[in-house]
Amino acid sequence: MQIELELLAPAKNRDIGIAAISCGADAVYIAAQSFGAREAAGNSLEEIEELISYAHSFNARIYVTINTILYQEELEQVRTLIHRLYSIGADALIVQDMAIAAMENLPPIPLFASTQCNIRTPDRARFLSAVGFQRLILARELSLEQIAEVHRATPVPIEAFVHGALCVSYSGQCYLSQEITGRSANRGACAQACRWPYTLEDASGRVLVENQPLLSLKDLDMSSRIGELVAAGVTSFKIEGRLKNESYVRNTVSLYNRVLNDFIRRNPGYRRASAGVVSGGFEPAPQKTFNRGFTTLFADGVRAMWLSASGAKGNGEEVGRVLKVMRNADGTTLFTYMPKGNVKPIENGDGLCFYLNGREIAGARASLCKGNTIYTNESFQLERGAQIFRNLDIAFEREIKSNAPKREIPVNLHFEQIGDKYRLVAEWEYGRIDYAIGEPCQPARNSERAEETLKEQLSKSSGRFSFNLVSINCREVPFFPISLLNGFRRAVAALAAERIEQMIRQRKSAETLLRPVEELSARVEGDLTYLANVSNSLSREFYALRGAGNIAPAYELERAPGAELMRTKYCLRYELGICPNGRNNPQGILAQRAQEIEYPLYLRNGGTKLQLSFDCKLCEMRIKRVTFAD
Repeated sequence: MQIELELLAPAKNRDIGIAAISCGADAVYIAAQSFGAREAAGNSLEEIEELISYAHSFNARIYVTINTILYQEELEQVRTLIHRLYSIGADALIVQDMAIAAMENLPPIPLFASTQCNIRTPDRARFLSAVGFQRLILARELSLEQIAEVHRATPVPIEAFVHGALCVSYSGQCYLSQEITGRSANRGACAQACRWPYTLEDASGRVLVENQPLLSLKDLDMSSRIGELVAAGVTSFKIEGRLKNESYVRNTVSLYNRVLNDFIRRNPGYRRASAGVVSGGFEPAPQKTFNRGFTTLFADGVRAMWLSASGAKGNGEEVGRVLKVMRNADGTTLFTYMPKGNVKPIENGDGLCFYLNGREIAGARASLCKGNTIYTNESFQLERGAQIFRNLDIAFEREIKSNAPKREIPVNLHFEQIGDKYRLVAEWEYGRIDYAIGEPCQPARNSERAEETLKEQLSKSSGRFSFNLVSINCREVPFFPISLLNGFRRAVAALAAERIEQMIRQRKSAETLLRPVEELSARVEGDLTYLANVSNSLSREFYALRGAGNIAPAYELERAPGAELMRTKYCLRYELGICPNGRNNPQGILAQRAQEIEYPLYLRNGGTKLQLSFDCKLCEMRIKRVTFAD
């Protein structure tokens, strides 16, 4: 039996979700109007239902995110929402709060444990499997070996991020935004404080690095590691980006659709989780849409250069270096540049950003290009030698919009004669369909022309299906009017669509919400701190019934002064070249100053001061806020 592999795409709204399916996604995750971990990406139930209808026509799935922590007064609203999502055909829910796992009288809709559930160990995976979650979405920081360990610990399918933005903190365990701005990441309102610029100081107040986005990571790109992820046990490959625009989603989905298909062609034991083949369209190029530079993070169990110099902004692709800076009569800036390699030249309308010594110094749009001389409509400071990045490729954006790929479900047809009757036999990835032709007919006067007409009219598209008449097996080729042949083709398309609908109904009827009453693996030992994110009575009861002692309220309910606001696999000492164990970034900018640095280290942004500490045994960095009492 073939193992199904799923390409899972983000959707800010219905139209982007439809675009993702059209470009090859096997599933899409999207938020309803509330309770999604991206507050700005809500959608009405009517729009989600339209997306579900389109996705199901390809046997693709729609997962709805309810992945915030929930307050007591919201529980009944969430219960009602879940029933409504089930009634419109949603295929699963992505959840963080254990209150949903504890709710009674829910419909039999699968629950997936969000990455905010902090799934980093086999023990955590076993626990979540035992309490009924039917998929585990792993933390991004795991190595391939650690993913394999989790997979071996549980039979529940594994989902992993393969592309997009990286949170510097372990997901679900970051309280920096809540502490500084009152906007909770666990409530979908993250202020992205990790993307802000900070000044790094040591204990003596010495400035080590000034005004840099020192907590901002590059974006993930695992497109070259899909085979290794499959070997580790991953079956769902998730693209981050529910706030990204349509061109970003089309571009990344198209890339990973090709990567997965290439893997499956080389490994026949696998198949895609939905129907259809994508053809034509633009050539995907992930570097041409929003990105902060790329990394595979901790995939190999070793550190690399993870820091992004662009903070919250996207670099795009490097296109060259500034050679000469000039001014127009009106004071606007123009410059000449040296192109980088074979990169496409800068064109009118391109968006540009400039970096000097790794620091962004300006951004502008190219208003007029004359060879290697670029005019802008802005006045800004620019220096010779600055790197130039194109963060908006206007020609590529037009190509994505005007040259979209097409997704259809291929079906081979055989026209056969049985006795004095005729039939169409359809063969496709979901088996065989026989369609008996009941209309009377007579032998064609011109059999050669009749065969041509059969091929022309039956080898067309109907709905989502692309038909190809591959054989005609008749004693006498019949004559049918073109209108009847078109009707035969549409009838087979309707039967194929019904087959897909039946498969979906059968799948849904077999799904149940697994809730083991007593399993040793579903136990909690000791007390729970605010890191458990318990924000309502149901989640409190959930943990208490499984052995938890004292259960602290969520940080959003009761601030814990001096608490750890973030724990991360990313380490500034490594990045800057001052790791005491010698595991240094070879390009660390503080390597020559290691001996003069006094600890602890602090990050400052305006009136905010954060203290860094380092757990070298676990190779992790921790952050807390410094108060006057400290």
